Amino acid sequence: MTKTSLQNVVGADLLSVLPQDQKQWWQIPHLIKLNGFIVSLLLFSSTVGYDSSLMTGLQSLSPWDSFMGSPSGAWLGFISAIQSLGSMLGLPIQAWAANKFGRKPCIFVGYLFLFLGVGIQVGAHNPAMFIASRFFIGYAGAWFGGAIILLAEIAYPTHRSKLTAMYHCQYYMGSTLSAWLVFGCRNIDSMWAWKIPSLCQIVFPLVALPVVALCPESPRWLISKDRHEEARWFLTKYHAGGDEAAPLVAFQMDEITRSIIMERESSNSTTWLDMLRTKGNRHRLFISITLGTFAQWNGIGVVSYYLTLILKTIGITSVTKQTLINGFLQVWNLIMAVVGSMLVDSAGRRTLFLLSTCIMLVSYIIITGLSGSFANNHMSSVGTAVIPFLFLYYGGYDIAFTPLVMAYPAEIWPYALRTKGVALTSVSTYLALLFNQFINPIALGSIAWKYYILYICLLVVILGTIYLTYPETRGYSLEEIAVIFDGDDAAMIAATELHKAAEVNKGETEHLESLAKRT
Repeated sequence: MTKTSLQNVVGADLLSVLPQDQKQWWQIPHLIKLNGFIVSLLLFSSTVGYDSSLMTGLQSLSPWDSFMGSPSGAWLGFISAIQSLGSMLGLPIQAWAANKFGRKPCIFVGYLFLFLGVGIQVGAHNPAMFIASRFFIGYAGAWFGGAIILLAEIAYPTHRSKLTAMYHCQYYMGSTLSAWLVFGCRNIDSMWAWKIPSLCQIVFPLVALPVVALCPESPRWLISKDRHEEARWFLTKYHAGGDEAAPLVAFQMDEITRSIIMERESSNSTTWLDMLRTKGNRHRLFISITLGTFAQWNGIGVVSYYLTLILKTIGITSVTKQTLINGFLQVWNLIMAVVGSMLVDSAGRRTLFLLSTCIMLVSYIIITGLSGSFANNHMSSVGTAVIPFLFLYYGGYDIAFTPLVMAYPAEIWPYALRTKGVALTSVSTYLALLFNQFINPIALGSIAWKYYILYICLLVVILGTIYLTYPETRGYSLEEIAVIFDGDDAAMIAATELHKAAEVNKGETEHLESLAKRT
């Protein structure tokens, strides 16, 4: 990267302490090791993607349909929704535990519930056992949510934005494996047609386990627990390659410590109510809730969970064709999501959100028109024409909502509220998803393509909300983003800390002076 492009990623203050002769990360041993840890953390998004998308594939398999008693309508919605309910109930506990015990232990709690859920699912003798297993798997997914927090807090400064954006993209790595595995098992004439894909839910966590066991804890969490030497050791080893005198280490230790101290001074204990105490936090809260809701109420809930029903409404009833389209769709999703994650710094978060919503809106209008036409004339060519626009719609969704739905909340909240903010976005997503999973199959069965008109209206609302309330956050470190939301409050706190710091060490005040000026 050039110096100008790096300034768009981290800002001038942090850029001034980065190594001037920095090589590519794959040429630097300590960054290779650090990013190796991060790759293992990315796999937890793949795990959630596999688990969540599995239901889409199973609905196309006759052995599963017979085993579950051919569910439809509200009952099918409940079966799909039970996993989301498990995740939603686990998220508040996970958010508390991540601050209390650390980010890393939460991931291992997820392993326990995942193995329990998969074991019950593969050994299920009746629909009740299958439903119970989906609850435990969803609960495990909530604990795996700690992975993106840990990733954001250990990543090298110039890598953070792309890697956090890449996290949710790996959802499609899991959904792709799920889709193609179901396609491969579609002709098995026994319960193993759906039990083999069910068993493979443990693949990604097992691959990640050895590396995650060696992964260090978040330096921000360590500093919050007054374990400064351990945090300095991490930053020295993995960000500075063992150079204890590196300006980057001193800068990060100073910035993180001051940020946490200021948060402590403003509130002796952090609660969920702190999200309402300041104008900046109320803005963050609005974004976290709306983003989580918009991630499901932009039409994706219909396309992703009930693709089989959509394909039936346009005349595609073959199991082979349904599973094949689903398989190719997941590959397309993965490609476009990665493209979006690579653009977060060059294009910016706000631009991607706006572009994404516009593409989805246009695609949904065309899909609705074609579906309505097919319902009237039953021309196969009209029904088939819906498919490319489904891909276009997903491409729009993937360039912003896939990479940023977790990454954006993870960077806008200050340290003390970060786990709660991310958990709140996830809870909002699951609440919206629960609504979708109950209502969508009923609505699709009753009014078919006319139901799409609702999502056209919602996409217009989403576009306006993003344009008016979602700020750009590129070019700031995790700590510096406070100036976007807190404005004068951040400047006042920074100025106070600046005066205190000047009495101790004049050389350490330059960063706070710059931060105060930027507000």
